[in-house]
Amino acid sequence: MDSSRVKESRPAFAGLGGQSPEKLFGGLPTPCYILDEAMLRWNGGILAGVAERTGCRILLAQKAFSNYDLYPVLSPYLDGTEASGLYEARLGAEEMPGKEVHVFCAAYREEEFDGLLRYAGHIVFNSPRQLERFGRSAKKAGKSVGLRINPECSTQEGHAIYDPCAPGSRLGTTRAQWDAGMSPELAGLLDGLHFHTLCEQGSDALEITLNAVAERFGDVLPRMKWLNFGGGHHITRPGYDIPRLERCIRLAQERWGLRVYLEPGEACALNAGYLAARVLDVLQNGGVQTAILDTSAACHMPDVLEMPYRPPLYGAKGPGELPCTVRLGGPTCLAGDVIGEYSFVTPLREGDILLFGDMAIYTMCKNNTFNGMALPDIVVLRSGGELRRLKKFEYADFRHRLGR
Repeated sequence: MDSSRVKESRPAFAGLGGQSPEKLFGGLPTPCYILDEAMLRWNGGILAGVAERTGCRILLAQKAFSNYDLYPVLSPYLDGTEASGLYEARLGAEEMPGKEVHVFCAAYREEEFDGLLRYAGHIVFNSPRQLERFGRSAKKAGKSVGLRINPECSTQEGHAIYDPCAPGSRLGTTRAQWDAGMSPELAGLLDGLHFHTLCEQGSDALEITLNAVAERFGDVLPRMKWLNFGGGHHITRPGYDIPRLERCIRLAQERWGLRVYLEPGEACALNAGYLAARVLDVLQNGGVQTAILDTSAACHMPDVLEMPYRPPLYGAKGPGELPCTVRLGGPTCLAGDVIGEYSFVTPLREGDILLFGDMAIYTMCKNNTFNGMALPDIVVLRSGGELRRLKKFEYADFRHRLGR
């Protein structure tokens, strides 16, 4: 299925309660991220329900959403955080105190490993060699030690950049790598296995993957204490088959006697954020009309170019569906700084406000200041309707990234 259609099938603007972007956010400077507290709670409730019914544990994958000012909103629904390195591990430990901190990295740096031992309770290695190098010190420090496995089961169509099971993948240990590099002593260090193969997918893909895990590592799993299903589960998306997910969890628990972990990122903050922008100019080149916005795909929503996809936009439809089709682009010098083509009921004009949906995930944690672009303000929409600015970025934020 085309990823742009998957994203547009979500209720990206349900949190607005039927009010227009101009009425809600017209007084904010643009560009501006808005985090929706009520939608975060909604997602949290769905995830907590899965955990309550199955006994699994659910972690926030901070690589997708790391706005720690909102961690107190999510924390009651979650068991902790998942990190990709030292800084995220520290953030999770400091901002969700008392919760679990898990970390996985393709390769750890020796000078950072003591820091990881300070903040993380679960440390997952990518290869037998990394386990050999650091596993004993992690075990000695009382940490739960895991190994990421690669079940060699691709369930994605397209977007190979996000497929950890693609041929030659650097992520996870295949069964052949296990057999070649895992000694009984190293295997004895392990408390659990971890796999992460999904990206914005349903529980049908998880079921297929879990069968592949059982086929390749079924003899190892009974010796483990836990199994981490990784992330990429779109649990909070309407239409997601939660009963099938729960059957997969129970299967692992009953078949191998394991504790099951999930570490969704997108599902925690799905449709819980917006990006407000305004039109700066409208120009015509041949048969293409383009609106230049004060926000940039390259700088403020980089997954639009990396994934790629066309994000949902309030009041707009696909090209040709409404009378006025316009290409939306950013103000940078990158010729490909294009958000996508949309159609509108009436022509766009300078000063019009546009509201992009599903902008909490993979935006603020990935944005950049290419061309000296200012980063958008970050505002929270409280459950009662109050708007509160969390962060305003200035010239100093740009400058200090580059030197003293």
